[in-house]
Amino acid sequence: MIKSRFFTLLTLLLFTVTNSIAQDSSSDEMEVRLELLNPSSEINNAVAKVLVEGGTAPYQYKWSNVDTPLVDAESIGLIEGMEHSVTVSDASGNTVSKKFTIPAKSITEIFNSKVQPAVDVLGAILFWDAFATIGVYDPVVYTSFKNIQLPSVEVPNDEDYQVKEWLVSEGSQVERGDELAILKNEQNKELFIYASADGTLEQITEEGAMISRMPETGSFKAPPLGVINFKAPKPLLHPNGDIKTNNIPFIVVWLILGSIFFTLRLKFVNIRGFKHSIDLARGKYDDPDAPGMITHFQAMATAVSATVGLGNIAGVAVAISLGGAGATFWMFLAGFFGMSLKFAECTLGVKYRFIDDEGRIFGGPMNYLRYGLEKRNLKHLGKFLAILFAVLGVGASFGGGNMLQSNQAFKIVSEQIPVLQGQGFWFGIGFALLVGAVIIGGIKSIAKVTAKVVPVMAILYVLGCLVVIGYHIEYIGGAFLAIADGAFSAEALKGGFIGVLIIGLQRAAFSSEAGVGSAAIAHSAAKTNHPIADGFTSLVEPFIDTMLVCTMTALVLIFTGMHETSSGLGGVELTADAFGSVISWFPSVLAVAVFLFAFSTMVSWSYYGMRSWTFLFGKSKKIELVYKVMYLGFVVLGASVSLGAVLSFADMMILAMSFPNIIGLYIMAPEINADMKIYWQKLKDGELFINPKFLKSKE
Repeated sequence: MIKSRFFTLLTLLLFTVTNSIAQDSSSDEMEVRLELLNPSSEINNAVAKVLVEGGTAPYQYKWSNVDTPLVDAESIGLIEGMEHSVTVSDASGNTVSKKFTIPAKSITEIFNSKVQPAVDVLGAILFWDAFATIGVYDPVVYTSFKNIQLPSVEVPNDEDYQVKEWLVSEGSQVERGDELAILKNEQNKELFIYASADGTLEQITEEGAMISRMPETGSFKAPPLGVINFKAPKPLLHPNGDIKTNNIPFIVVWLILGSIFFTLRLKFVNIRGFKHSIDLARGKYDDPDAPGMITHFQAMATAVSATVGLGNIAGVAVAISLGGAGATFWMFLAGFFGMSLKFAECTLGVKYRFIDDEGRIFGGPMNYLRYGLEKRNLKHLGKFLAILFAVLGVGASFGGGNMLQSNQAFKIVSEQIPVLQGQGFWFGIGFALLVGAVIIGGIKSIAKVTAKVVPVMAILYVLGCLVVIGYHIEYIGGAFLAIADGAFSAEALKGGFIGVLIIGLQRAAFSSEAGVGSAAIAHSAAKTNHPIADGFTSLVEPFIDTMLVCTMTALVLIFTGMHETSSGLGGVELTADAFGSVISWFPSVLAVAVFLFAFSTMVSWSYYGMRSWTFLFGKSKKIELVYKVMYLGFVVLGASVSLGAVLSFADMMILAMSFPNIIGLYIMAPEINADMKIYWQKLKDGELFINPKFLKSKE
């Protein structure tokens, strides 16, 4: 009996100890170590890798970098010198969080990390969503389904796969990670497709059918392999698990409201004055004896050359790939309203210009903010807004108007001419000499060059677009139906109606620079006796920049199906692929067009920045020369060095220029309207000067 009890107690003791050991082994504390790597002096290419010991597999990795998937133990493309974080979770619910900073080594990495916080602050202001903040709408993007697409990492855009077998039947319930289907390509390589969410399976592509990531020509939409339908709508997530939101950026609202306000306030001058705008650009009302230095057409060409740039190619490609075909409609509409805003600022740019004894002209928003508001007993406000605008103008000219252009021009040209790769400094030197040869001569030299370059580059690019569209002309009806359908009933996967709307409006606002005030600086140098005339001339600029060039880019992407790709290609690469899908050597033509776009933008922005500079530091020629030398130095810097955060900050400064500018325009709106009525009456009564050559042609 005693032996039996002793044996029982011993058994219980052994079981308790064994169970305790087993529990301890299964609940070992999870230890997380980080391997940090800074592979080169290039910015934004740092790597962090997680090493886990203990815990219960599988592990999940929640990175602060939204582009790193939850299943990846390694995060790439991190900013050196900035703090990042990762939270590791195991199957038992244990979590360990780590914060880390990958040391910056090179000067560019250190500089980039110091500027990035300023980018974050300025971005928080420009892209603040007031409507979501006060609860007007829910910014979270929801969807009731998830398309089953071919994986972008494993499958190139142009590779076809056959659906070999569906492993799950139609209407079945699936869980994330389940094997759904087996595909095979022409080399009989098999590809397994897994469920990326829980829900009910709907098969779209039948067994034996072919599928690719590219839509069939004329369909304008890449068909999914299948769809997983949810019981209830779910938020869309970034790869790292963060919830996706559709923000309505304050800067976009600011620009669009300004555009709509002046369109209504000036009674649709963008429609009523369009024909007169063309007549002015043709030179019908050019008075050779009028004060100023350049013709109406040259002023228009200078302003267009500054806005028609990489945003019309790369920016539109990114916008259309994110927002789908429907973003084109909203982009076009925003360009239409932007014409009136351009009219307002360019009118005041000429009205408040100053011409010195040597005939040099100083004008733009700095002047009408400073002196126009002073007339309304708002001297201190006007002075503050003028200085703020000038400071932003100088920064924007060095960054978005200069370094960004030379940087992207080098990348594109070096892809077509491989011998240039790695020779950014020497490319920058050559580019700087080319730009310097133009800008040293001042606005007359700039206007003469842009008057020749702008028509050439616009015609070259538009003809290329027309060739691509003409190649697929039989699908034109379907393309425009895709645009209309996408604009008003966009798929949730693309961000929903609000997402498509904002993407389109944002691209138009960023592209045309209507409301930024930069064009008013160019127009202030025009030869005219009537400031309002240059307002009319400027009407055509958003039409060319946004309604024509941007729309043509969008149509090329839609007609070729490139708007449906999302394989991580940059904007210029997407557009180049679209051109190359029709004629193999077209990307070379695109490279020439991009180079001309970049060159003309830099030339025009040099003048904008210089006038902002002279407003701040004085009007002497020595002061101008100091700026020009600095500007050419930044051309070399932009081509030879990677400056991510610096370029982002300078690009944002262009948008920030619209704050002081539009405030001034609102205050002076009655003055603009009154001047326009007087001018209309003079035009109606035939009191305006008409160039004699047009009178002869009429006779």
